[in-house]
Amino acid sequence: MLDVRRMQVLRAVVNSGSVSAAANNLGYTPSAISQQLSTLEREAGLSLLEKVGRGVRPTSAGMMLAERAGDLSELLSRTETELAKLRAGNSGVLRLRFFQSASVALIPPAVATFRARYPQVRLDLGMQEDGMLERLAEGEADLAVIVVGRETRSVPGVRLLHLVDEPYRVVLPVGHPLCEEDQIDLARLSEESWIQESMSAGPCAESLYDAFAAAGFTPHVALESDSAQSSQGFVAAGMGISLVPRLGLDPVHPGVEVRPLRNPEPARRIHVAVRESLVNAPNTVGLLQALREAART
Repeated sequence: MLDVRRMQVLRAVVNSGSVSAAANNLGYTPSAISQQLSTLEREAGLSLLEKVGRGVRPTSAGMMLAERAGDLSELLSRTETELAKLRAGNSGVLRLRFFQSASVALIPPAVATFRARYPQVRLDLGMQEDGMLERLAEGEADLAVIVVGRETRSVPGVRLLHLVDEPYRVVLPVGHPLCEEDQIDLARLSEESWIQESMSAGPCAESLYDAFAAAGFTPHVALESDSAQSSQGFVAAGMGISLVPRLGLDPVHPGVEVRPLRNPEPARRIHVAVRESLVNAPNTVGLLQALREAART
């Protein structure tokens, strides 16, 4: 295998015109330069230089290797520059995945903040509801905003970082007697009919059923909706009431009223899953900070 350092020595000899001149420029002895060239010739299997008067000139093979040494030098220089930018968080691509309701009030402001601070970094954004941890583990994404249940899954190569506990709000039809109150005990809703999203299975269902159990009842689910928006529509039509996470309340249907809950206040646990190899990268740290800032607001 050809040694890159010896190729650079050859390049110096070709550009200088002699071994002694190259030795003087590089700070080596002429014998050291000659030894490097002899070893490179054995690696190449061809003669690289021929004597011309007091100097030398490259053979066809020698000229080709000297030119390739120049190409490699430029490539290494560009690589070092790109690595420096990556270390400083000034370039690269981050692939961020997230669930649907996060795309309304969480991801957009976080992306705007990040792009203002890191304009040279490209964000590859995509919505996905299932299998996000596996996508990260397989290297198909870099970060994912997810909801976790009672227990956080452990996936090799992926680290889970808590982002925010997002409270649920109760959505009531306009004119409901409890609209007169500023905050409602969850147990007072035990006799209501429920229009509820995500009740069959998954982390959101776990959070909701834990809250209902703590309040001492099992909800009568009249309809399991497919989104927070459809839940609000059915509530506005008088079909029942619903618990909707805060991110699902943008916008609020004109036919409903929204109130906070207590005793307990249901919440879903939102985390950011990050590929372990990228946790401390400047770009990743910057995006995590932007997500935390958006979550606080």
